[in-house]
Amino acid sequence: MLQDGKILVGKGDQPVWLIPGMANRHGLIAGATGTGKTVTLKVLAEGFSDMGVPVFLADIKGDVSGAALAGADSDKMRQRLESVGIDPANFRYTGYPCRFWDVFGKGGIPVRATVTDVGPVLLSRLLDLTDAQEGVLNIAFRVADDNGWEVIDLKDLRALLAWLGEHKGDFVNTYGNVTSQSVGAIQRALLALENEGAVQFFGEPDLEIGDWLSQAADGRGTINILHCVQLAQTPLLYATFMLWMLSELYEALPEVGDQDKPKLVFFFDEAHMLFSDAPKALVEKVVQVVKLIRSKGVGIFFISQSPADIPDAVLAQLNNRVQHALHAYTPAEQKAVRAAVQSFRPNPAFKTEDAIGALGTGVALVSMLDEGGVPSVVEKTTICPPQSGLVALDDAARAMLVVNDPLFGKYKDAVDERSAYEILTEQAEAAAQEQAQIEAEKQAEEEAKAEEKAALAQQKAAEKAAREEERQRKAEEKALQAQYKAEGRDKYGHTKMEQSIIRATRNTAKSMGRQATKSITRGLLGNSSKTVRNAASQFAGNIVSDLIGGFFR
Repeated sequence: MLQDGKILVGKGDQPVWLIPGMANRHGLIAGATGTGKTVTLKVLAEGFSDMGVPVFLADIKGDVSGAALAGADSDKMRQRLESVGIDPANFRYTGYPCRFWDVFGKGGIPVRATVTDVGPVLLSRLLDLTDAQEGVLNIAFRVADDNGWEVIDLKDLRALLAWLGEHKGDFVNTYGNVTSQSVGAIQRALLALENEGAVQFFGEPDLEIGDWLSQAADGRGTINILHCVQLAQTPLLYATFMLWMLSELYEALPEVGDQDKPKLVFFFDEAHMLFSDAPKALVEKVVQVVKLIRSKGVGIFFISQSPADIPDAVLAQLNNRVQHALHAYTPAEQKAVRAAVQSFRPNPAFKTEDAIGALGTGVALVSMLDEGGVPSVVEKTTICPPQSGLVALDDAARAMLVVNDPLFGKYKDAVDERSAYEILTEQAEAAAQEQAQIEAEKQAEEEAKAEEKAALAQQKAAEKAAREEERQRKAEEKALQAQYKAEGRDKYGHTKMEQSIIRATRNTAKSMGRQATKSITRGLLGNSSKTVRNAASQFAGNIVSDLIGGFFR
C-alpha cells in the first residue's frame, strides 16, 4: 500500500516501509510453503504499480492473477487492516492493470525469444550439455554468425547442427573439433526439449523488453504476470527463461544510476530453480547481472522457501528482506535458520532465531534499507493485506483480458522468416540438384562410351565375320580348283572339249569382230590416209576382240 510516496509493507512495533529509491538494491522474500510469501509479493507489486512503476512477476500457482480484480471486504480483512494501523473505512479495494504472458501462449500473450538471443551458454544449461557438447554448440553459433545465418527457432538450430556434422572436417583447424557423438547428443536433447513444448518459446516475433515498461491510462504501472502453471513443470526452461529476461533487461536498458524510484521491479519466484545444479560460470553471470542491473534502474526480488536456496554471492546483493516462518526439523534446516538469522540486523526486543520459527501466517521478520541505504533492525511485522483480489482469476476472465490487450495482436501469431533452416535447405537442394546433374552427365558419358564400345565391338565383329567369310570363300575356291584340277578341268571348270569349243568360238568371233570393226572404221575414216585407217582399225579390232574373248572364257 502506497502512503506518502513509500510502500507500507506492514507494522511491527512501528510501521515498516520500503523506500522506492532503495528498491533497486534488490530484495528477498523467503519462507516455508503457506506462510504468506504470495501476499507479501502482491503488496509490494501493488505499491510499485501505484507509484507508476511497472512490475514483472511469475505466477507459479495461478493465484497471483487475482491482482486484476478488486479485493473483497470481510471481517478477516478488517482485523488485518486494524492490526497494521489502517482504518478499514479508508482502505480502497481495487484491481490493478495486469497484462498476462505465457511462454506456451495458452494463459497469456505468447512470449518468444530467438535461439540466438538465448545464446549457447543458457541453451547449454537448458539442454544439460557436457563441456564438450557445449563447445560444439558454441562452434555452431560462431559458424552461423560468420556466415550470416539467423538462428531463430529450434528447426534452425537442428538444421545448423546437421550441416555442421556433415562438414565437421572443414572446421577442425578454424574452430576446433566437432564430433558426430556430440552433435547427436545435442540433437537428442533438443528433441526432449521439443517434447516438453519449448518449441513455442523459440521464434518470432520475439519479445521487446520495452513492452514491459508500460503504464495504464491512470498512471499506474502495469503488472506483467507470467502464467507459469505449465512452465513450472519444466524447471530448466523456467530458469532459462528468467535468466534470459534478466540478461535482456540488462542489455536493453540504458544506465540511469540511482533514481527516486525504479524503472521496473522484477520478482523471481521459485528462485531455487535458477540455481539448482547451476554451473559456476552461470552463477557468476547471475551475480554480475544482479550487481550491475541496479544502475539500469531495475530492482530484483528473489522469492524462495529458504535463503539457503540462493548462493551467498547473490544473497549478499539482496538488501531488502522479508523472512516468513522457517521450520527447523533437520540439521540442514537448522543451519538454514541460523544463516537467515545472521543476515538480519538484530533487534534487542526479541531473539531472532526464536522468532523465526514461531511466526504465524502473514507475519514476517522484515528489514528494509532506510533513506541512507542502511538496513533497519529486524522487525516482527504483520504484513499488510493486498488491495486486489486473493482469489485467482478464472480462465475465461483471463482469456478476455488477454485478447483485448493492445499487445495481443502484435505477438499472437508466430512468423517464420527466411533463416538458417531455409538457407541450409536451399543449399542442400541446390547441392542435390548439382550432384544429380553431375550424375546425369556422368551417366550420359558412360552410356555414350558404352554405345561407342558396342559400335566398335559390332564393327570388329563384322570385320571378323567378313574375314571369316573371305577365308571360307578362298577355302571353297581352293577346294573347287583342286577338284577342277583333279577332274582335268581348267580354272573355270571347263573340260578339255569345252575348252576347245570355246577357243574355236572365241577365235572365230574375234576374227569376225575384227573384220567388222575394220570395215566400219574404214567407212568412218574413208578420206584419211591408209596408215591412219589401218591403225584405227587395228586398235578398234583389238578392243572388240578382247571383249569377245572375255565373253567366251
